[in-house]
Amino acid sequence: MAMAQARAVAGLLSSVIPGLEVAISGVTTTADRWDGDLAVLGGKGLFVKEIDRALLTSAVDIAVHCVKDVPGDVPLPPGLVFAAYLPREDVRDCLVFPLGSDCRALAELPAGSRIGTSSVRRKAQLGRHRPDLAVHRSRGNVNSRLARLDNGEFDALMLARAGLARVGMEDRAAETFDAGFLCPAVGAGVIGLRCRVDDGPVGELLRALDDADTRVHVSAERTMLQGLQGHCNSPIAGYCSTAPDGQLALRGMVFTPDGGEYVHAMERGPADKPAQLGAHIAAVLLRKGARDLIDGIPH
Repeated sequence: MAMAQARAVAGLLSSVIPGLEVAISGVTTTADRWDGDLAVLGGKGLFVKEIDRALLTSAVDIAVHCVKDVPGDVPLPPGLVFAAYLPREDVRDCLVFPLGSDCRALAELPAGSRIGTSSVRRKAQLGRHRPDLAVHRSRGNVNSRLARLDNGEFDALMLARAGLARVGMEDRAAETFDAGFLCPAVGAGVIGLRCRVDDGPVGELLRALDDADTRVHVSAERTMLQGLQGHCNSPIAGYCSTAPDGQLALRGMVFTPDGGEYVHAMERGPADKPAQLGAHIAAVLLRKGARDLIDGIPH
């Protein structure tokens, strides 16, 4: 998926400057090579950290990140900036079933069915809606996960619909959950492009790809995430959108790992003050007990 995203960005850059030569440099991180629990290595931020190191050392000029995988409890590395957020894609999660399965929806799965996901956020919300299911960790790229699914390791996978679309496999999505049923990840469906602050030409090029609405929504969500100071095992969800009246609507949720307890907040605010809205939602969640839920989870 990472290479598919990089190729898409290269195409966009070439559309801004026709004939521009863009070389894609794949970075295999420690997290990519590790098949165990990411928390042991320090969380999914490892995917980001080594790519940013390549950026800071000028081994690459642009870093392509899934924003939902960028940690929210630490600031951006000094000298780097998100110069562009591409237009947001589908934020929703979906269920994928083995080829030939008669199941097409969560409600059709028998008790004890094995669900694969790498996300503590998805696991918590599945526990909230279907505590009778057995949720198992499933890591790896989309193709390898689907192969394991079709070979009988799981009865269903829960994946990001946008991720399936990026690799041309959206047809595998069965049931898709709206954001009210399964609150999305902070930054879901967004690709962010980082560059060095002092690299003016690259920054100017990337700013031509920046989507203003996406930047506003991401600002609100990530400010909330930073205010909560969660860690890699914290099931936190957050989603900002623009309401019909032009105001921002931000929803935030924090769960226990099994989804048995959670706190929720949703507020609206002016479209020109996304960070203030994000900070307000974080404060509301903390007042409702989010800190106790986060601190009660080992990391």
